[in-house]
Amino acid sequence: MRDHDVPVSLSEQAFVEWLTREGQCRYHDHHPFHQLMHAGKLTKFQLQQWVLNRYYYQTRLPIKDALILAKSGLDVSFRRQWIERIHQQDGKQEGEGGLTLWLGLAEGVGLDVEEVRSCKGVLPGVRMACDHYVELVREMSLLEAVALSLTELFAPDLMSKRIAVWEEHYPWVDQKALVYFRTRVSRASLDCKEALEFVLTHATTYDLQERCVKALIAKTQILWHLLDCLSLAYIHQGLPAQGDSLDSRE
Repeated sequence: MRDHDVPVSLSEQAFVEWLTREGQCRYHDHHPFHQLMHAGKLTKFQLQQWVLNRYYYQTRLPIKDALILAKSGLDVSFRRQWIERIHQQDGKQEGEGGLTLWLGLAEGVGLDVEEVRSCKGVLPGVRMACDHYVELVREMSLLEAVALSLTELFAPDLMSKRIAVWEEHYPWVDQKALVYFRTRVSRASLDCKEALEFVLTHATTYDLQERCVKALIAKTQILWHLLDCLSLAYIHQGLPAQGDSLDSRE
């Protein structure tokens, strides 16, 4: 498209369709590792390593949300709304929140909770990708940083499928440990609604809309890279976890 053909802005419907199209085709549910998970073909060891490494990603979420709050300037109503994401993940007191629920998931798959909490076993590539996510938020405008979170548009359906898949294919997992996924079905729906409303309100030009789409794509690439790291380490190379031996894996 030549510069003079670029519209001033897309209609709201066209913009949402653009975001949805770009996000759906790149979302990490298409990744081979994720497809193996949903087909029930991961070993206990491989599923445990997904839980362990993904915990580090969970710990970055309240940090990036705090950075987003710091960008909000005089928008008090935005802060009141967005701060709930930190409360949801960290909890308002000890023993609450998404991080606690994720540690419950770790225990449910047979991991040592303190080992998971320490993040010592996190793959270097996973750590770098998650830290890069935080740095993107730090460097981006408020609008682009909010647009990064629009992968939540696709999360509710994925969480619902994941619950059913885990119950069917991984019956050895303590079913009570799946509460994190259950809570995210409804919460992710609310979060994506709020984020999308903000983006639609503030992306008032084609350039801003394009920046939001690029931010969404960047987030899908981060999520995809996490699974690339897991595939390389635990499927193609078959590395053991710390303290594990090749013979002890199931």
